[in-house]
Amino acid sequence: MQYLFNTPIPVPWFLADILTLLVTVFVMIFVVKRSKHPVAILLESLAFAFLYASVYENFAVVQKMYVYGHALLMVGDVPLSVPLLEVDVLVTVLWLLEKMEIPTWCKPFIAGLFGMLQDFSLDPYTTRQVFTVNGLTSGRWSWLLPQGAVNIYGVPVYNFPGWMLIMFYATIFILIGRWWYRRSGYKAVVGIVYPFLMIFLALLTMVSPLSQFLLWLGPFFSKGSNAEWVMLGFHLLFPTILLGVFWRGRMKYPISLKTDLPVFAVIVLFHLSDILFTIAGGYNKILWLVLLASVVHWAWLGWIYMAGRKVKMPKEEFLYGS
Repeated sequence: MQYLFNTPIPVPWFLADILTLLVTVFVMIFVVKRSKHPVAILLESLAFAFLYASVYENFAVVQKMYVYGHALLMVGDVPLSVPLLEVDVLVTVLWLLEKMEIPTWCKPFIAGLFGMLQDFSLDPYTTRQVFTVNGLTSGRWSWLLPQGAVNIYGVPVYNFPGWMLIMFYATIFILIGRWWYRRSGYKAVVGIVYPFLMIFLALLTMVSPLSQFLLWLGPFFSKGSNAEWVMLGFHLLFPTILLGVFWRGRMKYPISLKTDLPVFAVIVLFHLSDILFTIAGGYNKILWLVLLASVVHWAWLGWIYMAGRKVKMPKEEFLYGS
């Protein structure tokens, strides 16, 4: 198994890639079956994965922020499983948000929080999955940290709010695009154009000075400074306050394992795999963080699930992206 197509791939990396590919196929099939406009939703996912997440990740590699080890499938210098995992998280959290009774302006923050919680159990152990292949030693994900930069077990603090911003910007522009699509009377040309246009705008925003401000309060403070801790606290606390103030368990549509299985499968399976890889690798030092992120994420999911179960009669049939 370590030598697939004559290219050495460590078994844990290979298994993680396969899991992500299978989950993505499952999510996309479910989206097609449960969406009002499946073509537009699939184009959103395609644009997000290849014109946003993949482009930004490759940009970060070129900027020598981090490097990836070789994977089963690569997009440039980035394993395909990375943008696919991100798009799985985005699709499922948007699915949940459509069922929740919460103001639209709050939704990007909640999407960012869910993305950040997913990453808190992922990054700490992937940086420890270090193997030597063909005489070269590499981690599955290796950060190139400058001396003295604040970090969490070798991962820069700003990385976690970085996941917040990736989801935050994408959600803002996708929601704008869906609004435009509805206003057009669901014209086919708009449904084809808006996913790519909105994702391009999200990418431009991601690489703008605004991101530096939201990650480490740039230009007032520098990357690697303690300002990153301040922004991490903000990005964790603010969406939590929004959920407590503006949502409070109110739902527009019911929740059930039968109709909402992808949400539970993505969030539960990815965290479970993170926990198992951490235990199997003997990365005991970070196990508490992986468990904490997983439990907190599952707790939010459990609250949403219990709130959704109380909704007996939907106001109208739920179709994703409607």
